[in-house]
Amino acid sequence: MKKELLYTNQFDSIADFKRQLKEYIIYYNKDRIKLRLGMSPMEYRSKYQF
Repeated sequence: MKKELLYTNQFDSIADFKRQLKEYIIYYNKDRIKLRLGMSPMEYRSKYQF
């Protein structure tokens, strides 16, 4: 998260940082493909019902 969000962006305010952090968390859990799993973490959880 530090390399992908914090160190690469400048934020206008704390509210802007919070908004971008929420978007990043959603991306990280829902859309990002984990190579070991071959799918996103959310897809894996729904497929195997964790």
